[in-house]
Amino acid sequence: MRQGNPTVSLQSVYRPLPGTYDEVLGEDGEIRPHWRQFTEGLMRFEPEEMRRRWDMGQRLLRDNGVTYNVYGDPEGLDRPWRLDPLPVVLSQDEWHMIAAGIEQRATLLETILSDLYGKRTLLSRGLIPSSLLHANPGFLRPCHGWLPAGKRRMHVYAADLARGSNGHWRVVGDRTESPSGSGYALENRSIVSRVLPELHRSLQVERLGPFFDTLRRQLQMLSPRHKDDPRVVLLTPGPYNATYFEHAFLARQLGITLVQGEDLTVRDNNVYLKALTGLQRVDVIFRRTGGVWCDPLELRGDSTLGVAGLLQSARAGNVALANAVGTGLLDGASLMGFLPALARDLLGEQLALPSVATWWCGEPESCRHVLANLERLIIRPAFANRDQPVVGSALTESEANSLRTAIAAHPWDWVAQEIEGTSTVPVWTGGHLEPQHCVLRVFAVATERGWQALPGGLARLSAERELLTTRLQAGGGGSKDIWIAAGRRDLQTPAKLRAPAVRLTRDNRDLPSRVADNMFWLGRYLERCEATTRLLRAALGHMEDSLAQDDGEQARATLHTMGLLGMEMPADILEEDNPENLPYRLTQFHVDESTTGLANSVDRLIRVVTNLRDRLSTDTWRAVQRLRDEVGLLEAESLDGDIIGRLNSVVLTMQGISGLAMENMTRGPQWLFLDSGRRLERAIAIVDNLSGALTDVESEDAIALDLLLEIWDSVMTYRSRYLASPRLAGVLDLLLCDESNPRSLGFQVGTLSRHVDSLAGIGEDSGFYKPEQKLMTILSGTIRTTDVTVLARYERDAGYHDAERLLDFLRSRLWELSEQLSRSYFTHAQWRLPVARMEVMP
Repeated sequence: MRQGNPTVSLQSVYRPLPGTYDEVLGEDGEIRPHWRQFTEGLMRFEPEEMRRRWDMGQRLLRDNGVTYNVYGDPEGLDRPWRLDPLPVVLSQDEWHMIAAGIEQRATLLETILSDLYGKRTLLSRGLIPSSLLHANPGFLRPCHGWLPAGKRRMHVYAADLARGSNGHWRVVGDRTESPSGSGYALENRSIVSRVLPELHRSLQVERLGPFFDTLRRQLQMLSPRHKDDPRVVLLTPGPYNATYFEHAFLARQLGITLVQGEDLTVRDNNVYLKALTGLQRVDVIFRRTGGVWCDPLELRGDSTLGVAGLLQSARAGNVALANAVGTGLLDGASLMGFLPALARDLLGEQLALPSVATWWCGEPESCRHVLANLERLIIRPAFANRDQPVVGSALTESEANSLRTAIAAHPWDWVAQEIEGTSTVPVWTGGHLEPQHCVLRVFAVATERGWQALPGGLARLSAERELLTTRLQAGGGGSKDIWIAAGRRDLQTPAKLRAPAVRLTRDNRDLPSRVADNMFWLGRYLERCEATTRLLRAALGHMEDSLAQDDGEQARATLHTMGLLGMEMPADILEEDNPENLPYRLTQFHVDESTTGLANSVDRLIRVVTNLRDRLSTDTWRAVQRLRDEVGLLEAESLDGDIIGRLNSVVLTMQGISGLAMENMTRGPQWLFLDSGRRLERAIAIVDNLSGALTDVESEDAIALDLLLEIWDSVMTYRSRYLASPRLAGVLDLLLCDESNPRSLGFQVGTLSRHVDSLAGIGEDSGFYKPEQKLMTILSGTIRTTDVTVLARYERDAGYHDAERLLDFLRSRLWELSEQLSRSYFTHAQWRLPVARMEVMP
């Protein structure tokens, strides 16, 4: 590592904003003591070295697939997570103060929740206005009057903290529903500690891992049944949720099953996971779906994200929910103005970590104050996050008057906060340091000994004051890791908890039908992408050869033949006047996601992979990311580059993905469905290619046999066997019947037959063949008894009638197999209406 100039100081390259508290530099311009060791180490790096390190960090973020989604934004899916390489450093003493305040605050909010969903003494005593409770849509009446499993409602809590100009931390908002961000905090730590390993070690930064070990143990202890091996699941709204990456990340980190509402069902007041092996009882649900959406029977009837009967099962004590449904009652800022009095009354203590000045407009006096001082306040929705907060000083006169009218009409819906400002931290931007505002999100988990805070958290950034009005789900600003500098005297390695004795198994007992369906389609899309790439590569290669010889008509003939073989292309491409434009137009069609070409298939592949984030390895995700990059470069190559070379890279990347599946996945149900999808898609493509090649030909010489062998990577095999130009009988035998050729139909059917037999053994075995097994018997027998010499005969009036009839029969049976696999494994309904044989997208 190159060393920088030791005489360069932080003060010479970083200028805080005037009049704003800066986390690193004091008012006198000196570096604060707990930052000194970090900044001295940082200043030893040349800018070029920092740039190199952060390029590595950005690559790690992308390779790990750290993303977020933005609601209502068509371009918002899978946006890269924004992280700054420089952490926020807090001293041990300051952190102890913050942690004590967070733990006290969580205890207070849990006590308030217990009262409001229980005896409601706080209402009768006037400590909380009754209108504040009953106007809140977060108050879920079906949750009143019963105590959840574990004897508490809130198990995970988070608070947003801002430091004012006086240097004191204040709470801006409480997160009691299902706090987001802890997974991103852990991922931030893994990236930053690799970018700045020397500084991370020298500061002896507090570890985050023990917090997640505690969270896992506490979830297991919530189980109403056996505690040693409970079934814990993480309930997510699905891949379009803003923080779906975090849901999948936490499920893997905690070693629990990621599920969606459709994966669960309630029977006899018990919650079950709908797995391929049958119904598996669920003991604990780590909830990341909003409470109001969790049960369409008792809450929102239009919800498709929840589980019908979930609340009834929880009331019966058969399943534990963390956090319990209804904790969203205190999410936000509506109660913050009442917390000081509640802390004194319920805990006999002053708030160790106070809130910013907050006024609930449901009180007449508070409402008058807000209306009179709108320009110096931040106005928020009182209940949860239904609308974006606004900065009063940023409003025009007409906008301010409109807001006053809205507040006066429904005062109970609004809260105002007076926030003097937020502290700034140095951010690495464009090769230099600049100050940006930050807000910290700090987390805590409930244990049997009280609340335990995560020693760190998530810092959110913004160059503007709008940081206070953005939500994590909106993706506003960037983020930072938070380092608690332990120092050698404080550093302790926590004792590792002894895991319970393991019950050995080799079964995959928690595979939901939805996951099996996605695995099946992952295999199909992988094969579809590869087949499309091979067709496109062959078409462009042959067209370039023809155009190099000024033979435009031959280039058109190649396109016509490729169309018969099943390659997607623009409907009017054969009408193109200039043959030189044909390769460009064909490539542009396939790089456009709005068409049915290669880019569209890759996009669908990535969507399926996103649904399987918790089931696939990081290496597989990286390979898929590389595939997307390779396809994205095709457009640039089509203008003036080596398009064939780029397509070769695409094929190799796809082969890498296949290799990861073959070499790294255990041969359980997941792999069986993945490989079955791939074999079925390849079998259908082979039949379609052969059928297209035999369409409207007048002799064997007119059949594109060379193209067929090239597309199916069988040129060398054919030449080594026959040492002659391709003949139809030999090609049909190699691509249709030869079970030793991995690119033949016979090989796909033979492999599928074994997979189907293995899948039929999942669950109850009646002793009878299942429909899909019967189909495989027909397909296998048909191919094995086929006489290719008969198929290769040309009849003057009928052409290759026998071959075309056989191929039509095989295609029909293969699509019937696809539909039957869906009925047997991917749907939960007892019956379904008959449908036309067509492709059903996941």
